[in-house]
Amino acid sequence: MMMKILSILPGFVGFLCISIMIGSIIGFSTEQVVEDIPIVPCSEDEDIGCRVAMTSSDIEVPRAFNLLDIEVSVAWEESERSWFGVIQQYDELCEPDNNGLTNCTEVDFEDYIIAGGSNSDGELKFKMEAGDYRFITGGKDASTISNQDASIGIEIHLNSVIELIIGGIGVFLFLSATEMAFPLRELYRKFREA
Repeated sequence: MMMKILSILPGFVGFLCISIMIGSIIGFSTEQVVEDIPIVPCSEDEDIGCRVAMTSSDIEVPRAFNLLDIEVSVAWEESERSWFGVIQQYDELCEPDNNGLTNCTEVDFEDYIIAGGSNSDGELKFKMEAGDYRFITGGKDASTISNQDASIGIEIHLNSVIELIIGGIGVFLFLSATEMAFPLRELYRKFREA
């Protein structure tokens, strides 16, 4: 009887681990519409190319987020007149001013763009890992757009390795608790005696 009572704790922890693994497989997702994002208009008169705007501060993702798989997606409708991109680093000369406007064009960011850019077709996706990120945006040649809406989606799961470890621990604890409460030897002995 005592073993059955003691088996409750590992059984509960095992059930909890299995539930966390199943929850991670399903994942968590959210979507938000950001309205009136400023876009730098680009007229035909600009000989040097279209200037780029950048978020004024980094989005910092700590190392602990390596335990998660985070996928970010951005979608916008005016893809023929504007573009969005994601960078992790940039040239010092492209530091944005107080309004988020840089003195650089997309060409200056080509080596730094990890997702999106002027060739993207109204959507970008990237896996967010530990590090610093910034969003950049700009108008395309001869576009007069000054702002638009964008839909930002985030999908989060535990890292696959962490899922396997938690799931393995959960199954082991659950089976151990079952063995403690209902020993197989006892069941086998009763079966043979019957």
